[in-house]
Amino acid sequence: MGPTTLQRRWSQLHRGDREPFPDAERIQSLCAAAGELKQRLHALGGAQAVAKRLQSAWCAFHNGQFVDAINAGIPEGVLGASVANKSAAIHSLYARLEATKVMTLLSEAAERGESAVRLLSGEANVHYTLALVLGRYSQRMSILRALAEGMAERVRGHLQRTLELEPSHAEAHIALGLFHAEIVAKLGSIAAGLTYRASAAAAIRHFEQASQLTPQSPIALMEYAHGLQLLDASAHRGKILELYQRAAACRPLDAVDQLDCKRARSELAAL
Repeated sequence: MGPTTLQRRWSQLHRGDREPFPDAERIQSLCAAAGELKQRLHALGGAQAVAKRLQSAWCAFHNGQFVDAINAGIPEGVLGASVANKSAAIHSLYARLEATKVMTLLSEAAERGESAVRLLSGEANVHYTLALVLGRYSQRMSILRALAEGMAERVRGHLQRTLELEPSHAEAHIALGLFHAEIVAKLGSIAAGLTYRASAAAAIRHFEQASQLTPQSPIALMEYAHGLQLLDASAHRGKILELYQRAAACRPLDAVDQLDCKRARSELAAL
């Protein structure tokens, strides 16, 4: 996928995260909101140059070249944080990396995300991608340790802020659904509700919202199925099977969708 195809298919490719297309006008708008970015924009070669490089970074992401996308996003500073961090989160899931390398990858992404949130607090996807890498980092830890370190509240806070800024952000609904499901599965419904205001009903509500917003998204369907497995695999077996079947049958729009469809087929075969 090249830049021309990227622009033409952008709204489909970003149906789940509602990321605006990174053209020069968009870059100028972001920098106008933060004085520090105005100064940096000149050093980066101007809005047009930054836009071109970010489009290349997103092309790499959609082509499944996640390391290239990370490396292309990092030099753009907070302007490249969303593409770099989303790439890091997916790379950590699918790449065969040593545990220490994964934790370093996600820790560095979290640092970028914190800087981006500081300067671009009104942008939904800087909050979402920070929550995404923090969530992946937490999953690599003991869930109890992650809860003890306050990771859950940080993740939820950024996801809620994402939805305040962009209510139709399907991927944030997915992540919040998993937030509720994972805590209920680990602590039980009573402790989860009392301590973290987490519930099975809230998990399902967020998953339903995501699947309605993006009915042809394999990740929305697959994570809904995964969440139901966490909550009660036996009680939800029929729905789980249906969701994995629908995810496996989705038409991939890019390399990320292809990976998700492949994973859905593997999960389906294991049921």
